[in-house]
Amino acid sequence: MFKGFDIKYPEYEVITPQTKMSYNVRSLNVQEEERLKGSLLSAVKAYEHLNKCIYDSLSKRPESITSYDTFLKNTTIKDRDALLYGLYHITYEEIRNYDIFCGTCSQKYPVTVQASSTFNMNVYPDDDILSKEVSLQIPSSDKVTVYLKQPTLYDEMLHFQSSGVLPGNKELLSETLIITKFHYQPDVGDTIIYSDRDDIIDAYKSLASKDKRVIFRKFRDEFGQYGITLKMQTKCIHCSVVQIIDIDLVDNFFRMVHTI
Repeated sequence: MFKGFDIKYPEYEVITPQTKMSYNVRSLNVQEEERLKGSLLSAVKAYEHLNKCIYDSLSKRPESITSYDTFLKNTTIKDRDALLYGLYHITYEEIRNYDIFCGTCSQKYPVTVQASSTFNMNVYPDDDILSKEVSLQIPSSDKVTVYLKQPTLYDEMLHFQSSGVLPGNKELLSETLIITKFHYQPDVGDTIIYSDRDDIIDAYKSLASKDKRVIFRKFRDEFGQYGITLKMQTKCIHCSVVQIIDIDLVDNFFRMVHTI
């Protein structure tokens, strides 16, 4: 009967860009890769499996992170990007056969690059991003104020579980995740607060298009700019045009899991 090996998995230190916590992540093993292969049933399930996979790979974590629940509540989505990069880097090292679509000739071509060569990080400059909330009066109405925050993995989990929106509408779910509530001050009567997730989604869908752009510009300035980016310069093999590409690490991570 197999009794196990004494294996020392390679590790990589990650400093999260928004909560600024120090973690060590170890590489995946074969069993964990196989488990992830069955996680692509839906966007919600994929992120649940991804969060658990990252947590299980933590070989060292801050003393305040005592359980999976505290990990979810104290890790932002941007922090997860950094942890996933660390997991990807220590497990695979390279981003292999990543398909690029040329914006000039519309042809597709694959590239392979060292993951570390694509990495950049912008760290949140203040102390506590988790408690920060900002408000914004939308341009199309002086009676409506929207409140924004940087969502945690716990916020994401609750949002996906409680929303009445069809699971396939991932973009709408992601866009409204940053909104905590709307305040509406009618001409007569008290302020109406919409904080239920379904109400927030319905209110968001009723906004003017320019409101959406202003909301996301405000979020980017206050929260979204702080995190990691994976960019690489490529040259089209068909027309020789050079372009800068943003790599979708989540999609590429699951692609690697399925092709290794």
